[in-house]
Amino acid sequence: MYFTDDSLFPENMQPLIITAAPYGPEWLPGDVEDLPLTWDQQIQAAVDCYNAGATMLHVHVRDPKTGQGSSNFDDYNRFMADLRAAVPKMILQVGGSISFAPHTEDAKAKWLDYDTRHMLTEITPKPDCVTITTGTTLWDITQAFLPGDTRGTHLDDPKVQAAWAGMVVDSTPAFYIEHLKRLHANGIQPYFVPAHVHQLEIIERLIRSGAYKGPVNIALCGYGGGTMGRNPYDWMEMLRRTPHGASSVTFWSSMRGNIAIQNLALILGAHVRVGNEDNIWDARGKRWSTVKQIEWAVKMSEQFGRKVATAEEARKMMKIGVWYDTVEETLFNLGLPPNRPEGYKGFLAYEPDGRLPKIAGTRTTPMSIL
Repeated sequence: MYFTDDSLFPENMQPLIITAAPYGPEWLPGDVEDLPLTWDQQIQAAVDCYNAGATMLHVHVRDPKTGQGSSNFDDYNRFMADLRAAVPKMILQVGGSISFAPHTEDAKAKWLDYDTRHMLTEITPKPDCVTITTGTTLWDITQAFLPGDTRGTHLDDPKVQAAWAGMVVDSTPAFYIEHLKRLHANGIQPYFVPAHVHQLEIIERLIRSGAYKGPVNIALCGYGGGTMGRNPYDWMEMLRRTPHGASSVTFWSSMRGNIAIQNLALILGAHVRVGNEDNIWDARGKRWSTVKQIEWAVKMSEQFGRKVATAEEARKMMKIGVWYDTVEETLFNLGLPPNRPEGYKGFLAYEPDGRLPKIAGTRTTPMSIL
């Protein structure tokens, strides 16, 4: 991303897209008061999030019979149909992990096999987006937890935390290249979740090679333990390295650290994700629900002077349903320099045609006159 003198003025920023994550797959019944368990509760959670101001829903599916995450694709199809009826304007983003949470001391935290995850591209009715990682990464969500973060939950058990500590997101080129093909074939947009700069670089290589031709929506993830931590310099560098023409960039961290990271996103023109999947504590260390977190994000944005996006605005900004025909068209729309022509020397830039771009011709600042 490129910042100009007026980039940090809220009136020049995109309206804020608030993503809600109310289905907390790491939690068990009794851990979190607002954890939806029954089908009706899971649907009502989406409605409540939308009414509070969220325009995108991060979806996990829970089996009402067991109270645990579901990997049954009949459940996914049913839930997606119910959500389309209940919140028709909301952007539905399915979590690419499916069911991975360990709930006993002898269980392991792991993502399911490639073929199973590929089935997310065949959900009917289809979601708008499915999250995708580009590169295998340790995904230990507990490493940045502070004492007391898990009090009152089953994650307070050191043995359960140890099971989480070994979770690895298995995402080699054999997975993500095929997954991108299937998402495109079914008209579902990938929602990229890079945990490091090198994963941003992989996304760019996929674009330059033609493996992906479409808008880029990104969630920068900072859990620590294999992903970024909470050092603001890391977040700034990730934002700086993100393609200038990315449709949306969302920040997301964990527990009370997420409060600080969401404020950082707000003032930098990025977008936010809140909910019990990421955090269950307010700034004073008291429990707060997903809806309360959404209301907080709306209030913070309004006080800063930044508009909160409607569902229609969010869908337009993210370019849902848009695809590009060529590598060149993709690079140009993402604000990336072209691929290197054979024999070309020097830094890459687009060849000027001698005409002044329309947006430049409208400027009337003293510097532009000079």
